[in-house]
Amino acid sequence: MPEVKVEEEKSLSRQRTSGLSAFNEFYNPMFPVGRLFRMSPFAMMRDFSDEMDRMFRDAAPSLEAWAPVMDIQRVNGDLLITAELPGLKKEEVKVELTEDALIVEGERKCEHKEEHKGYHHFERSYGKFYRSIPLPEGASLDQVKAELNDGVLKISVPVPEVKKKVRQVAVEEVGDKQPFSGK
Repeated sequence: MPEVKVEEEKSLSRQRTSGLSAFNEFYNPMFPVGRLFRMSPFAMMRDFSDEMDRMFRDAAPSLEAWAPVMDIQRVNGDLLITAELPGLKKEEVKVELTEDALIVEGERKCEHKEEHKGYHHFERSYGKFYRSIPLPEGASLDQVKAELNDGVLKISVPVPEVKKKVRQVAVEEVGDKQPFSGK
């Protein structure tokens, strides 16, 4: 096998680094000193928050919260709430009404197991959720309907349109010399 001669070359950028820039280059992975002096305090706090989130997410991925996607809209005079609850059965979802709120809560328990020759794969995913949705005044609580179909929960709350009393106020034109008295 032929020998290959390897020569170590010093980079020009390495030769020119000195002082704080050499310090930053050596310690940058551990402590971002160079970035600290050039950043705004808000950017520093954002970076700190991102690092803390990353640290806790990496340390305990099973503790992540699960919040199902929910859409709330007015359709034909009704309040229509749609929640995406993939894999949940109706026994795992609870819908409650109070005088001023609709509460949707439940728990997801998902286990997936694969066994092949030479290895086993087992995943578990758990998570509780709780959502309280304020209801508009005059909602018909006795006519609320909820149905779960293919992982989509639809809740319909009839809300009659409340007519508000509106009174027109006449605007008078007054000369420039009289100040507004407020009476």
